This record gives sequence, structure tokens and C-alpha cells, in this order.
Amino acid sequence: MSFLNVEFPGGLRVDARLKNHVIKTDQPARAGGEGSAPSPFELFLGSLATCAGIYALSFCKNKGLSTEGMDLTMDLEMNRETGMIAKVSMNLTLPEGFPEKYREAVLRSMDLCAVKMHMHQPPEFNITTSYK
Repeated sequence: MSFLNVEFPGGLRVDARLKNHVIKTDQPARAGGEGSAPSPFELFLGSLATCAGIYALSFCKNKGLSTEGMDLTMDLEMNRETGMIAKVSMNLTLPEGFPEKYREAVLRSMDLCAVKMHMHQPPEFNITTSYK
């Protein structure tokens, strides 16, 4: 059984079925899609930010710290020549009363994000075709 299965429901929509979930994607209207869901690349970027976020959340929960008002933003700097992302910047807005002694520690925990770590040591890709 496969880890996930990709389905093609029509137009430029491409969905991934993973366990009991369906991850819907589409292309933006400017690229010929309907814009009905995030693009696969937007989901990739979202996975980076949400992964860092879950590490921050887990750190706070483990220390018994409030996360009320905590916010994480992500910005991108593009390489104009390649069109590729040159820099990803995330900012964690800490909740009011967050102890200063944990500020660096929460950043270090976010740095352990599994999605980011896989970018530092990318897996080998093996892409094949088959017939039904």
C-alpha cells in the first residue's frame, strides 16, 4: 500500500489522499486553474511554517507556557535571476508575559522542524511510470 495516492479530479486540480485525509490543490487563475485551493508549492511553504509552528507550540506546552496571542509569520525573498526562493524568514510573535529566558530556546526548537531538516539533507527521488 502506498504512503499516499494522487488523484486528478479535473481542471488543474491535483489532490493527495493520505490516510483519512484529502489534501486539495489547484493552480491560481493566472496559471489556468480555478484558484479553489492552494497550489502544491504554497502547501510546501505552508508545511515549512506550520512545522516550525508545531515545534514552537510543543515547546510552550512542554514548559506550561501560554500560547494565547502567539503568531508566526513567514516572508520570502526571491532570487530575481532564478525565480527561486533565496531566503525564508519566519518571525514568532511571542505571547505577552513570555519569559525572556526561553526566547532563544523556542527559536532553537523551531529550528529542529522536520520539514526544514529534510531540505538540508534532501532524500533521493525515484520517479517511474507504469501501466494499469
